Amino acid sequence: MTEGPFDALVIGASGGIGAAVSAALRNDPNCRRLVTLSRREDGLDLSDEQSVAAASEKIDAGEGLGLIFNASGILETNGAGPEKAFKEIDAGAMARAFAVNAVGTALAFKYFLPFLKREGRTAFATLSARVGSIGDNRLGGWMSYRASKAALNQIVRCAAIEETRRNRQSVIAALHPGTIETPLTQKYARGRYTATRDEAARNLLSVIASLTPEQSGGFFDYAGEEIAW
Repeated sequence: MTEGPFDALVIGASGGIGAAVSAALRNDPNCRRLVTLSRREDGLDLSDEQSVAAASEKIDAGEGLGLIFNASGILETNGAGPEKAFKEIDAGAMARAFAVNAVGTALAFKYFLPFLKREGRTAFATLSARVGSIGDNRLGGWMSYRASKAALNQIVRCAAIEETRRNRQSVIAALHPGTIETPLTQKYARGRYTATRDEAARNLLSVIASLTPEQSGGFFDYAGEEIAW
C-alpha cells in the first residue's frame, strides 16, 4: 500500500482471509475506496480467463490502485485432501490445483496488475504457503499443493521484475499467512499455533506495509520473515 490515502482491490474477498482483509481495509482510515471481487458475489473464477477478463472490465481504478491483495487459492479438490504419497496422485486434482493456485495467479497479474499506480509505492500481495518452499520441504507429500504454490512463487518473481520496469517503487510479494482458524484448515493444524482470521489479516497487512521495493518478488511469512524458495 502507499503512504497516505490509497484505493485497494481484494480478489477472493468472500473467503476467510479475503473477507478479513477486506474488513480491515474498510476500517483503515487511509483506505479511501475498496473494490472487492469473489466467486460468491461476482462469479469470478480465476481458473477461467474469460471470467477474469470480464471482472477486470468492471473495475474503475480511478487514478490507480495502491494495493491489490489476492486471497484466492485451493487446498482440497472435490473434498479430497492433500496426497500423502505418489500412489494417491490424481491428474485431474493436480491440474485443478495448478489451474487455481498458479495459472489463476498469473491471470490475476495479467488483468489486474495494470490497475496499480505508475508512480509512488504500490503493492500487490498474493497468498502462497510455506509448503510451497522447495528448500523447506523435509516431509514430502502434498505434491499438488506444494508444486502449485512453488509455481505461484515463480510467477510472483516474474511479476515483480516486470512491474519494477514500470514503477520502481512497486512491491510484489508472496505471503504465507500461517495456519488460520477455519473449518478447512482445522484438521491440518496438528497442534500448531493458529491465528484467527482477523489476526491473520492484521499480520499480513502489516507485512505488506513494511516491505520495501528492494524486497519485491520475495516470499515472506506472516511475521515478515523471508522464506526460502
